[in-house]
Amino acid sequence: MAVAIVGMLDERQEALSFLCQRIRSKGMDALLIDTSLGIGGISPREVPDVSSGELARLGGIQSGSIRELAVSNREKATSLMSQGLTEKILELQLSNRIRGVVAVGGMTTSTIALPALRALPFGFPKLLVSSAAAMPAYAGKFSQFLGLRDITVMHTVVDTVGMNPLVRTLMNNACGAICGMVENWLPVAGEKRPSVALTELGFCDKGAQQVRQMMEELGYNVISFHATGMGDRAAEDLVGQGLFQAFVDLVPAGLSEHLLGGNRDAGPSRLLGAVRSKTPYILTPCGFDMLSCGPIERKEKGDPLWIDRSLAQRKLLVQDHMRVQARTSAQEVEMVAKEVAHRLNQHPRKELVFFVVPVRGFSSLSVEGGPLHEPEVDGHFLQVLKGSLDPAITVKEVDAHINEPAFARAVVEALVEALGRVQD
Repeated sequence: MAVAIVGMLDERQEALSFLCQRIRSKGMDALLIDTSLGIGGISPREVPDVSSGELARLGGIQSGSIRELAVSNREKATSLMSQGLTEKILELQLSNRIRGVVAVGGMTTSTIALPALRALPFGFPKLLVSSAAAMPAYAGKFSQFLGLRDITVMHTVVDTVGMNPLVRTLMNNACGAICGMVENWLPVAGEKRPSVALTELGFCDKGAQQVRQMMEELGYNVISFHATGMGDRAAEDLVGQGLFQAFVDLVPAGLSEHLLGGNRDAGPSRLLGAVRSKTPYILTPCGFDMLSCGPIERKEKGDPLWIDRSLAQRKLLVQDHMRVQARTSAQEVEMVAKEVAHRLNQHPRKELVFFVVPVRGFSSLSVEGGPLHEPEVDGHFLQVLKGSLDPAITVKEVDAHINEPAFARAVVEALVEALGRVQD
């Protein structure tokens, strides 16, 4: 079993060499990958297994020009080195030459290594040992990687240059972490029971629990994702990899939040994971009846979203000062319905797509007596959706709201029917 060790030898030779020694002392091979840009303060004595020159060539940089590029355009040099590293890491992983990856460094190494770590499959051991992991200014940048992949992060507190008792302790801990993960790694593909992804949210929690229980009783592994934007981005990413046998998307509203500017924006690729992987896809409209627009202070501060969409004049649910839901309008749900249909119509096997609609309430907020109850708007969504979807996609209307057992049964029945069609 080999572990790939990634870092800049011209900045952190001592720490990287020590980590290699510790991993080898555990009976594992260590494959050292140098990501130096040629502008560090050390002239390395250590000979890497994969040189920075090789990575530069893979990234499209001419041999010998990485230092010149780093001096004139550090950002471009870093980006191209990252591309080369990603290509090399995937080559090593796909050929079974490595069973884990650990990257050690600061901001530059983190920037170079994170795309490569993100490219590795779920469950594959991957560790980032970084002095920049806790920097608030980069939280948004790092979340693009750490929010979508199971990357383990060790914040070093001190910088990992030179060798001292603290650096030695950090490298010992990094060795223990990555070797422990490698020794205990079980590939996801080894699971015998079919796995189903499930999105859920507090406004359909009872319905989600009923769906989950029914699926588990049928023998499925159910993997839940909290549809608050980042959670459903992760679901889309993993579904797109073909990791699941089906996707039950109870809360696809990360798309409407993206289109309308809400807080639970799941990005421009929402609803496309199952399309890319040809996965059986069961959806409901939960969340299309609301727009997340907190904190409430935005109402009084001239916030563009509140002004442009006149949210103060709508029905609102103020759970607390941070969490505010505004009722979506007929015009907004029409736009959402058309975009939903446009994306679902791209599915290569439309007979595997089912849109299951709880006509008595898309969420706990839009049921009769609920704070966002506007059945005529929900009805307009359904009318536009049905008129825009390819006829090969099934729309099932259920005379229940989303948290009733009858609706959960309809969702699970659609799942079973879709899975039964996979082999047809």
